[in-house]
This record gives sequence, structure tokens and C-alpha cells, in this order.
Amino acid sequence: MLYKKIAKPVLFGMDPEKAHHVIIDGMHTVGKLPGGRMLLRWVWGVRPAPELEMQLWGITFANPVGLAAGLDKNAKAVPAFSNIGFGFMEVGTVTPKPQAGNELPRLFRLPEDAALINRMGFNNVGIEGMKRNLRNQGKRTIPLAINIGKNKSTPNEQAEEDYRACIQALYGYGDFFVVNISSPNTPDLRNLQHGDDLSRLLAAVKDEVRKQHARFGGREKPVLVKIAPDLQPQEVEYMVDTILRSNISGIIVSNTTISRDGLQSAHRSEAGGLSGRPLTKRSTQLIRAVYKATGGQLPIIGSGGIFSAQDAYEKIRAGASLVEVYTGLIYEGPALIGRINEGLRALLRKDGFKHISEAIGSEHRG
Repeated sequence: MLYKKIAKPVLFGMDPEKAHHVIIDGMHTVGKLPGGRMLLRWVWGVRPAPELEMQLWGITFANPVGLAAGLDKNAKAVPAFSNIGFGFMEVGTVTPKPQAGNELPRLFRLPEDAALINRMGFNNVGIEGMKRNLRNQGKRTIPLAINIGKNKSTPNEQAEEDYRACIQALYGYGDFFVVNISSPNTPDLRNLQHGDDLSRLLAAVKDEVRKQHARFGGREKPVLVKIAPDLQPQEVEYMVDTILRSNISGIIVSNTTISRDGLQSAHRSEAGGLSGRPLTKRSTQLIRAVYKATGGQLPIIGSGGIFSAQDAYEKIRAGASLVEVYTGLIYEGPALIGRINEGLRALLRKDGFKHISEAIGSEHRG
């Protein structure tokens, strides 16, 4: 109630991007205060539940609910977000050079649709800025994914150099990496999702990961690909085939959509990527299709329109091993994370599952 009754009315009274900065700056400050992280854990922390703990790629996830990329773009508030119940979090999208992103205004609330539209354009402090932020935060307490992209000024033919630069600079700071080729807000970026461009890019990324692994030792860090929800069925099949042949570790389904079907809000015609409730069913359908196309052999992180445990559970039953929230967090507040975890435990019990791994893709087994 703390968020719904006090914080949300204040934040929703502000310009959306200003409110975004208030949240990130506030979380950054609380994370640095003596006792700040403990306070966050006391208010919003989630009790560990053995039936929700996941092992993927040699990484332990205390629970399957993560924070999607786009909220903490510059990894400024990782300690604070790590203490409000998330099982993992994604930072970024980061590009090699800092960039300002698109012109303001570029973030819009659609309350009637429980949605957001953004056309931020990968505004971020660049790899050196993110490295500084992560270096100053001490030991991580939950797995961290770094979402990487290309600078707007880099032509697609040279995109692989940008992705390589991100991995070179940040390999020692993340637990896994996410290749973002699906934002609708960088011109021509989505073209990298197809055919030879995708094969070449993923080969370069994997090559760079191998090089950095040789430098750092330990286990080789996983690389996932984040795809768009606006793909045709045939495109999904081709893309999944390319990803499987590229030896990539998993797929995030999905990014924001450019569709505007059925929206009520006055901001519905704004350009950019739509996230939130209108994406719930669409992303779950795409998870289903990707799970079928991969024969369930590639872990999927489900993202898009998760506002409840039921939303998360439907994505898990469709084939997701983990899930991510963003817009749901903005509308519902941090208590959402605990509610999803509690709800998932109840749903597993109801269906007779002893562990969440039994529910993954269960709808495909009848």
C-alpha cells in the first residue's frame, strides 16, 4: 500500500521521464545509505522458497522473477534493486559510446491500457560509465544480466564491433549478456534479427565471449538474444533455427511491440515501443511458438505484460524458465514481486507440481 497510496500518485503526477529519474536516483541513494539495503529487504524482500529456486547455465536464481532491461539503464541502482525480492535483474541497454537518445518527450503513460510507450533510443552513459557504476557497488547479491546494443551512428554492417566492444569492457561485471536486436527505437536495428546478419552478429558475439573467457577463466558466460513480438510465424522459425545453430544460451521473449491494437489512451498514436498489459497475451503466444520451435531445448525468459502471478505462470507453462517485469512494476509497485512469488507457489501446489521446473512448458504436455 505504501507505493499505491503514497508514491504512485506523486510519481504519476510528474512527467514520466522525470519520475523515472526520481525512482533511479532514489534507489541509488537508498542503496548507498548505511542500513538502506537492509531496510529495502525488510519492506519488500521475498522469503526464499526451495520450490522456486532455479539453476540455469550454472547460475542459481533464488526465484524466477527478474527486472527487465530499460529501468536501470546505467546500472546505477543495482544494490537497491537486488534487495526488493528480485531473483535476478537486467541492466542496459548499454552502447559502446554514451548517447543522448531521442528528443523529449519520449516516454508516455497509457493508464487506461495499463501500458507505457517509449522511444528512448538507447540513452545511456556508455560502457565506461556503466563500468564505473558497477565497479563502485561491491559484491552482487543476485545474478546480473547486461543488455548490450549498438550506437545509433554505427551502420548495421559494423554492428558486430559495437557488441564486441560491450562484451570486452563489461565481461567481468555481468553474469550473463543479452544481445538486443529488437528495440524499435534505433533505426534498422530490427533488421539484425534476420538471416545472415543475425548469423554473423551472433558468431562475432560468441567469438568475443570465448576470448574474454580465456582471459578471465571460470565458466563461459551465457549469451541470450532478445527478440521482438512483431515477428511473423515463418520469421520466428528462421530466427530460432539461426539462434540454435549459433550456440546461443537462451532467448528473451519479448521486447516492446509497435502494434497499437485496441488501445484506449490519448497517447496511443505516439511512436515507439509499447509495453504492459496489451503485450501480455502476445508475448505468451510467442513464448509458446519459440518453445515449440526449439523443442524446449533452449531456456526462455518471458517478458511482457506481467501484472500477476497468473500472468507469470501462463508464460512459464507456455515454456519460460524465468520471467521479467517492468511496466507491471511501475503500475503495481515493488510489492508485485512478492505477490508473484507467493502466487506461483500456490499455483504450483494447485497443479500438483513440487518444483517450478516441472511447470516449464507443461501446457505442451497436455
